[in-house]
Amino acid sequence: MPTEPLPVAIPDLSSFARSLSQALAARHAERPDTPGHVETLNLVARALGQRNVQSLRAALRTPAASRAAAEAPAALSANARKALAQFDDQGRLVRWPNKFSVQRLAMWILWARFEAKRPYTEREVNAILRAANAFGDHVTLRRELVNHRLLTRKPDCSEYRKLPARADDETRALLHAWRQRR
Repeated sequence: MPTEPLPVAIPDLSSFARSLSQALAARHAERPDTPGHVETLNLVARALGQRNVQSLRAALRTPAASRAAAEAPAALSANARKALAQFDDQGRLVRWPNKFSVQRLAMWILWARFEAKRPYTEREVNAILRAANAFGDHVTLRRELVNHRLLTRKPDCSEYRKLPARADDETRALLHAWRQRR
């Protein structure tokens, strides 16, 4: 298999390192052996915001102008703007939105704080949600994440997991704007 150079630019080295470190720790918790080279490449690609190394290669082959257009955030909808307004500069939810469609979008931002394929105890979920809100009701947030099918839990509430969910365009634009703001 021929090797091809992949010129990679890391816009935020700290964020990249943090993401890669968390992925390696989660992988080590599942299997303590050393990851192979393909798995390592995929971990690096995910830390760069791609699904895997193949999507990273494809993104790097795309001409810069079309790549910039593809990565440009779509204009936020009215509901997405309202959901974003519910969060402060530290990324914490300041108040519980009244409108259901805004609540749904706000849940996606909270969902993004959890790691995939990692079991959480109720105490860990509570700690994440306490840090993610400024109005002091982590219980409602935990329940709503389960109701919105973004988290799942065992019947005895001993284990929670982030569900793999596909965000629509409106949600992806909101998540991008939220990350940019932070």
